[in-house]
Amino acid sequence: MRLYIQLLLSTLLIIFLSACSNSGRYHMRHDTAPLRAPTVLEMQDAVITDITKSASTSRPYTVLGKRYTPMLDESGYSEEGIASWYGRKFHGYHTSNGEIYDMFAMTAAHKTLPLPSFLRVTNMSNGKSVIVRVNDRGPFHDDRIIDLSYAAAYKLGYYTHGTAKVKLEAVTLSGLGKINETYIQVAAGSTLENIEALASTLRLQYKLPTNIVKKDAIYRLHLGPIKDAQHAHQVLEKLKQDQFQNAFLLYTQ
Repeated sequence: MRLYIQLLLSTLLIIFLSACSNSGRYHMRHDTAPLRAPTVLEMQDAVITDITKSASTSRPYTVLGKRYTPMLDESGYSEEGIASWYGRKFHGYHTSNGEIYDMFAMTAAHKTLPLPSFLRVTNMSNGKSVIVRVNDRGPFHDDRIIDLSYAAAYKLGYYTHGTAKVKLEAVTLSGLGKINETYIQVAAGSTLENIEALASTLRLQYKLPTNIVKKDAIYRLHLGPIKDAQHAHQVLEKLKQDQFQNAFLLYTQ
């Protein structure tokens, strides 16, 4: 009986150690696509905002024996190469700058761009483009220049192929004269019906289109686009006077 118990304990220990040796940061060994397609809201371009860069991700680092030195400024950056995408394996885990990776958000991973930064990515085979927020490091393959979220790859039309030849162009707020459109984020909430009702009211009151963006179970109401910067500031001031104290400007190109 004692021998049987010892054998049983030894077997359980081997199983436990084997499981520990096979486990890692991610719960999946191989990456896969999600079980559904992105929604219309999820495939809208990332909204460009003026955000402080992450200091911790600006330092040189080494991965797989290769050293990378991040850029301090993405202005003027442009490059062509191969894009891949990443999905379920990484969904819900932290990105390099501390955000949570969402495969249905318009985000990307790049080896050396400042985090966060914004890129216009164009699929050179079909002309489709998308604006993404770069918030992660990778892909660590010499033949690829960027990893896009599943939603971004879906919008660019290469999610079934795995990779695509793309053109990357940095999008910044440094040249306001180059900005074509301005949006105003008016409000945010968890109840879509309330946000839609407010959107209907603002469309009539301000004679401007509205746009609702969902992220992390929160619906964000954007007013615009507004092409004239002065008009956008006037509308913003009026909104603040109408009890929307948290309204702020967003920019796209």
